[in-house]
Amino acid sequence: MESGGRPSTGQVIFLVTSSALTAILYSVYRQKSKVAHSLKGAKKVNLDQDLKNILREAPGKCVPYAVIEGVVRSVKETLNSQFVDNYKGVIQRLTLQEHKMVWNRTTHLWNDYEKIIHQRTNTTAFDLVPHDDSGGVAVRVMKPMDAAEISLETVYEKFHPSIQSFTDVIGHYISGERPKGIQETEEMLKIGATLTGVGELVLDNSLIKLQPPKQGMQYYLSSLGFEALLQKQESRVKLWKILTVIFGFATCATLFFILRKQYRHRREKQRLRQMQEEFRQTWERLDEAAEFSMRHLSLEGPTWVSKSSPL
Repeated sequence: MESGGRPSTGQVIFLVTSSALTAILYSVYRQKSKVAHSLKGAKKVNLDQDLKNILREAPGKCVPYAVIEGVVRSVKETLNSQFVDNYKGVIQRLTLQEHKMVWNRTTHLWNDYEKIIHQRTNTTAFDLVPHDDSGGVAVRVMKPMDAAEISLETVYEKFHPSIQSFTDVIGHYISGERPKGIQETEEMLKIGATLTGVGELVLDNSLIKLQPPKQGMQYYLSSLGFEALLQKQESRVKLWKILTVIFGFATCATLFFILRKQYRHRREKQRLRQMQEEFRQTWERLDEAAEFSMRHLSLEGPTWVSKSSPL
């Protein structure tokens, strides 16, 4: 707090920053809370013969937000793993990720840095079918890569360390970057895996489709059960709520500190002003008393004392 009672630059910056962070965290918390609430209200449907009848009777032959569980089955083609024999799937993601150390000129420390330098995703059409794969009912999964959460299994992972000469090491220290190596990863959605799909369920002619929902709701293709998926989303909501409360408390505490300092400064100024006013009034009364005494003496005139001479 500056001498004039105004908050310091650091206090203003901290207040503005914490207020902005609180607003951002609260916005994220509201969004996550809305997503969890929508997920909690999703309609659970069974993947059986009655599914088509349920959709025919539904408005627009559609359930806007449904939960369905089934086993992954390819429609026609399958994708083979590049690194694991006899491993087949319907989604394949190949990633090359660079790992290196970067010198931080502020903290004077080497920090880990990761960057995806190449990623390719291959997909093929697939359905969700009952666990016993009986009854001839299937749900075609549309736009799987649009899902907010999709469970892919890591089937291959290998780290290729960088080979460095003495000259390379000297050059890395000069440039501030030390390559560690390249990590190669393959992830797949395996045929036969159990998925919980949450999205819009619609009957298109005789084909049942699971597709991204409308109205801003999230699309999920998760290996978790519905209850576990819901619990995961609610845990995220609690985390964002805690962060919002912490930063909100810090903002309120800073604002209270600034206002308290200003209030005390204002009271001190009022007290000094009152003391100055009392001091001035006291001097005025003393001046008036002195002036009154002088006038009284001037009206009475000088006093003479006579002495009789001795006989």
